Amino acid sequence: MKTLFDGLRVIDCSSFIAAPGAAAVLSDFGADVIKIEPPGAGDAARTLSRLPGNPKTDQSYGWLLDNRNKRGMVIDLTKPDGQAVLHRLASRADVFITNYPVAVRRKLGLGYETLAKLNERLVYASFTGYGERGAEAAKPGFDMTAYWARSGLMDGCRTEATVPPARALTGMGDHPSALGLFGAIMVGLYQRERTGRGTQVGSSLIANGMWANGFNVQAALCGATFFPRPPREQLFNALTAYYQCRDGKWLILTLLNENRHWPVLARCLDREALMADPRFATQADRFKHARELIAELDAAFATRDRAEWREIFNEAGLIFEIVATSEDTATDQQAIDAGVLVQFENDTLRTVDSPMYVEGAPKVTPRKAPDVGQHTDEILREAGYDDAQITQLRAGNAVA
Repeated sequence: MKTLFDGLRVIDCSSFIAAPGAAAVLSDFGADVIKIEPPGAGDAARTLSRLPGNPKTDQSYGWLLDNRNKRGMVIDLTKPDGQAVLHRLASRADVFITNYPVAVRRKLGLGYETLAKLNERLVYASFTGYGERGAEAAKPGFDMTAYWARSGLMDGCRTEATVPPARALTGMGDHPSALGLFGAIMVGLYQRERTGRGTQVGSSLIANGMWANGFNVQAALCGATFFPRPPREQLFNALTAYYQCRDGKWLILTLLNENRHWPVLARCLDREALMADPRFATQADRFKHARELIAELDAAFATRDRAEWREIFNEAGLIFEIVATSEDTATDQQAIDAGVLVQFENDTLRTVDSPMYVEGAPKVTPRKAPDVGQHTDEILREAGYDDAQITQLRAGNAVA
């Protein structure tokens, strides 16, 4: 099967989620991605799913998601022979991805200046926590800190002003950030098509976090006055609130066309009398008496299970959605039918596809992520090393 990125060679010399995620998207469209890991246990992301509090299973599900389709190679970049191997690979690559700290890149011989001299067509993709300029450029960052907390999202997403800030889910900022880096790589490749020369591109967690919270960040830049988030029962608009059903499950309304949808909702809830209540006669009235209307709707929603309301609202054409748990998502039939959840090659296990498509350019069927160093010898042979040289590299622990 011919893919969009047939022949595109990518070196993924990064760890954890955001930068490897960008490489995974490239691999979905057929790029040959070589995952570089350190000796021993490999990328620390392999054990991320085993940390306390994360969902428990025998499979390293985070590793499966962010490193599918890749070929795995172990290189000890602290050794000159290991750096020489990486330099040979980079000299033949189209894209090089790293999120190593800038000072560490220089120390290990994988900075942009070094690799660009070896390959003028190389698109060098740099990912950092806080950008590459400024007093905090060298500060370590994860999505929980640089994306979620620093951007204002953590504070803004609390359920109400008086409760503690909301903690993000693992990878919640990394995966959107991966698409930011993927976009930067695409721009770099496009420029190379026009000029014949590669360049350095990049993205950061703080940039993606600010972009995700852009509506409110722009408001702050405009000097806006902010209002503390009220408790759910005191929200400003009852028709964009969320409600608990009889079975304890939740759904959320987003009825922005109130003139059309308010009467429909009242009839669906068997609360036609609310339409004649002067407190709720117009949109301005419903805003003014939002607390009272939320209380009325709370009582109505508590009379049926969520599945029943879902069927009723779907038939009525109301704009709403269930508040799904992570367990719910694994069996979401629409996500399966739309190709959001796809099966691994020769397996019944599904994974989450990258959230984009190109008409006429099929993606590869996802392959399982590699074991530590699974393809080291194969990749070395492709790079021109013979068996004697490979044996020598292994004897010196430059590769594994």
